[in-house]
Amino acid sequence: MKRFENQVAIISGGADGLGKGIAARLASEGASVALFDINENVLKQTVGEFRKKGFAVESYGVDISSDSAVQKAMQEVENKFGGIDIMVNSAGIVGPTNTKIKDYAVEEYDRIYAINLRGSFLMTKYAAMAMEKKNYGRILLIASIAGKEGNPFMAGYSSMKAGVIGLVKVIGKEYAETGITVNGLAPAVIKTAMNESTAPEQLAYMTAKIPMKRLGTVEEVASLSAWIVSKESSFTTGFIFDISGGRATY
Repeated sequence: MKRFENQVAIISGGADGLGKGIAARLASEGASVALFDINENVLKQTVGEFRKKGFAVESYGVDISSDSAVQKAMQEVENKFGGIDIMVNSAGIVGPTNTKIKDYAVEEYDRIYAINLRGSFLMTKYAAMAMEKKNYGRILLIASIAGKEGNPFMAGYSSMKAGVIGLVKVIGKEYAETGITVNGLAPAVIKTAMNESTAPEQLAYMTAKIPMKRLGTVEEVASLSAWIVSKESSFTTGFIFDISGGRATY
């Protein structure tokens, strides 16, 4: 399949985890991918892996919480490739887990806001501005089931992912009469390195809530994401897709 031939896709958090998996899927179907990540060492390794597979890939060291950094990197991608067709915002952090709000440091809350919510806003803003020039685009923000249901003892992560869901709904409606769609994906626990920093008790709680009683896989997330950002997905916007093993109830 070459669904993404002659298309340019930006994936934040593209060095590892869900971002890397989604980027690999899009590149395997013909997309030129621009990987944004703050971890430049891992980014270099991923670019090397991708190029060995024959994928068209470029990398950009970007802190997505920085307005100027996001704006500059988006412009560089536009200049190099001539436009932006797809933007998947997968960058994010978990922050404190197994932590009651009374013990939750304000500095930690602000840090999660900066990356998970402000970063989603900035990536969406500048991607949409680039896509307006062609009146076509696909924007996908990675949210979480925690944003729908609220995982206790994860105040920062849960509330910021709820904010991402709100952002999808707002911007999807703003662009509903254009060729640009804006959607979100709310995974339950997915088997990635990101979970290594999650307290075992927290991870056990979240897994127990999944009716399928297993973790999702990166490949499953990449498969659904690829359809959402394809031309086939033309009549859905402002929507949060479920990939939660039956946990989502709305």
